Amino acid sequence: MSLNRRQTLSLLGSAALAPLAGCATSPPPTGSADAAFHGLGAQWLEDTLRHNPIGATSLGDHRFDAELDDLGEAGRNARRTARRAAERALAAIPREALSAANQVDAAMLSNELSLQNWHDEEAQSWAWDPLLYTSLAGGALYSLTARDFAPLPERLNAAAGRMEHLPRLLRQARESLDPERTPQPHAETAIRQNPGAIGLIDAMILPGAEALGPADRARLQAAAETAKEAILTHQRWLEETLLPNARGSFRLGARLYESKLARTLNSSMSRDDIARDALEALARTKADMYEIAAAYWSGRSGGPPTPATPSPEQARAAIAAALDVAAADRPTRDQVMAEARRTLEESTAFVRARDLITLPDAPVEVIEMPVFQQGVAVAYCDSPGPLDRGLPTFYAISPIPAAWSEEQSDSYLKEYNRRSLHELTVHEAMPGHYVQIWHANRFPSTLRAVLSSGTFVEGWACYAQDMMGEEGYFGGDPLRALVNKKWALRVIANAVIDGRVHAGDLDRADAMRFMTMDAFQEEREAAGKWIRAQVTSAQLPTYFVGWREHFALREEARRLWGAGFSLKRYHDTVLQYGSPPARLIRGQMFNAPIV
Repeated sequence: MSLNRRQTLSLLGSAALAPLAGCATSPPPTGSADAAFHGLGAQWLEDTLRHNPIGATSLGDHRFDAELDDLGEAGRNARRTARRAAERALAAIPREALSAANQVDAAMLSNELSLQNWHDEEAQSWAWDPLLYTSLAGGALYSLTARDFAPLPERLNAAAGRMEHLPRLLRQARESLDPERTPQPHAETAIRQNPGAIGLIDAMILPGAEALGPADRARLQAAAETAKEAILTHQRWLEETLLPNARGSFRLGARLYESKLARTLNSSMSRDDIARDALEALARTKADMYEIAAAYWSGRSGGPPTPATPSPEQARAAIAAALDVAAADRPTRDQVMAEARRTLEESTAFVRARDLITLPDAPVEVIEMPVFQQGVAVAYCDSPGPLDRGLPTFYAISPIPAAWSEEQSDSYLKEYNRRSLHELTVHEAMPGHYVQIWHANRFPSTLRAVLSSGTFVEGWACYAQDMMGEEGYFGGDPLRALVNKKWALRVIANAVIDGRVHAGDLDRADAMRFMTMDAFQEEREAAGKWIRAQVTSAQLPTYFVGWREHFALREEARRLWGAGFSLKRYHDTVLQYGSPPARLIRGQMFNAPIV
């Protein structure tokens, strides 16, 4: 997954923003409508980033690095006022009079404002989701220390300011959250994440104190003690007040879920459309997997029967047995990071040798996921903001929890065996999120960089996995091809369970059965996905919908460009427009109406 700062902050009714570098929209205005939209975009960006210092830092605006967001009622009211003003101004601009690029940005802004309304007023996420606040508290410090965007003393002084304000931010979190509305899985995950902010202070802030003069060093150390005490106070409240009284349902319900889904996907696909298409894709993918497994077992002694027309039980047994062979080739728990680095080297060499896409000129590093982000996804890509050019992207992998039993650890390692780690690396880094977001950050519209489509971003990473296989990355290894199809099943299963959890009544037992039996996931992977399905909503279908949209867009380019089509031309072209929904990119790529 891609670490989407805009998505996290929009849950509070605002957006993470990049600084205004003269022109907030692209291209520069040429007509009255474009000029009006240019002014609107600049005003909205400026108004809202002032309410989001944490997000501004992560996207490259460092004017507010020593400040924290106002998460109380006054802050929410200020964001609502700015949002409603932007909605009125946007409604007054005739969309058809805008340039094609500004039509795309206007459509994305309209959808973002609608999504903010959903979180702030319809769902009121700020009143029941403690993970919003643990993410902000940790991110406030992490974004100052993870990358060298400024001299260390400057960043440490900013961190001191934020640590001094942290008691207020966490107090506002407690005042905003209603335990009766908080779901138990959210409270439990927040309890695991919250102490990670102390780890950041001890590991990433205080060790640099010697770079400061005596007065600044004393201030930093005092601020650190203030912040750590505030985090411990918040931890006690999470454990002693929030969790015992957390009685909210983790299910959004059909009305809220479908409303959020439409805004998250920015697509006309409904929950029923996704469920139908996903189940059809599930059947096709399992049939493909049986063909691969049957070919693998052909001529090998000791394998399961592989008749031409197998029963469901025979097909599953043949696939599972072949996947077990792949799972046997797995790293130990202390080898996962080194193995991920190796797969990054191999995938990079392959992409470069095949000349599949223009590659980034900024580095990518494999890191251990910070504690304050653990407990939701196994890995993510954390790219620098669009205005922090040349800084590293982090391909973060969550460590195996120390408390896991040997059986649980082995289940995880079977899932993320050596072949599977190739898929993870392609998805998160090369040529997945790391490459795509680097291209997106080069687009001249600051507004568009802020308003990226999760469906486009996640869909690209899934497309990249299959494209690499098409181009020979599997090296003729049928087990690599089989593991790739297993990852496709994961994408499909994501789309199925998300709707059934939040708009239905899918329980843990049935979800685990579906993921382990129908999608061949190991127990630890399925258990983690069950937690993720409870604490997130409408994000899991973005993989499936975006995956299909990317392949459809590529086939249209192949048809329209004819002999002029090449993968590199297509990849560089489709990624040059930033990260809008595929339907909006289509209009710009093929000079078609922006709809």
